[in-house]
Amino acid sequence: MSNYNVIDLEKPEQIIEDHLSELLRVKARKILSEALELEMELFMKEYQSYRLSDGRQRVVRHGYHQDREIQTGIGSVSVKVPRSKDRQSTSSEERIRFSSKLIPPYLRKSKSIEALIPWLYLKGISTGGFQEALAAILGKRAAGLSSATVSRLKSSWYEDWKAWKQRDLSQSHYVYLWVDGVYCNVRMDKNKQCLLVIVEATENGDKALVALEDSYRESEQSWRELLMDLKH
Repeated sequence: MSNYNVIDLEKPEQIIEDHLSELLRVKARKILSEALELEMELFMKEYQSYRLSDGRQRVVRHGYHQDREIQTGIGSVSVKVPRSKDRQSTSSEERIRFSSKLIPPYLRKSKSIEALIPWLYLKGISTGGFQEALAAILGKRAAGLSSATVSRLKSSWYEDWKAWKQRDLSQSHYVYLWVDGVYCNVRMDKNKQCLLVIVEATENGDKALVALEDSYRESEQSWRELLMDLKH
């Protein structure tokens, strides 16, 4: 009788996409296409009275931009954004162009994916492991998230955090502050094991994060520095 009880787990590259996920992506492409066409239709109606000196319509449809792959919560979805043409010779700033609000220029990842990436990083996924991790979640076509891409995103997150730290609080009025130290096992300097957190409450009862700072320990000096910085 065999005592062999080792279970082989599927590697991300061995995962086969199921028919349901593919069906959802097909439907998503169809819905996106219909929504983009409606956007273009409304755009054309807005400028249909604009005419050239010879009476021809100034703004006309001009095919489509190249197909783009957008990473979404159901995997990669291919989209084709309509394009317009301004027949009037004018400067680039004055030229009338169609710009989709659904699919802004250069969009590559939906907001759900933008939110997923930092959480995966905080959970311990290394920069080099994102392609495999996302392939397991979104399917084998989850591309465009190399180590370099994740590193650039980390730099962007850091700049956002710095800007948030330096925001103007002079018009803010707080009636209550919750102050606490939070200990967690996320990616932090080995010696920085604590997050100093301050949450505020306004007269209306609304709550918001006021301050967040990593610290060597939850000491009186650490809190003093944070509070002085907040006051500044």
